[in-house]
Amino acid sequence: MTVKVYSKPNCHWCKVAKQYLDSKNVTYEEVDVEEDKNAAMEMVDKSGQRRVPVLDINGNIIVGFDKAQIDNML
Repeated sequence: MTVKVYSKPNCHWCKVAKQYLDSKNVTYEEVDVEEDKNAAMEMVDKSGQRRVPVLDINGNIIVGFDKAQIDNML
């Protein structure tokens, strides 16, 4: 399973999403879209959104922290 979390350092919901994944022992790649502009463009291409967090779970895109949807994709 591949999980990528597009986030920003000062984003509360990004922290909540990462803590939730940690609590489920899910390994993920964190991508800081403030630092990596190419990753920011990739995130927008995948999600159609500029807001974070965006989670890419095996190619399934979740915008925001949606626990039920995350559980369903895991």
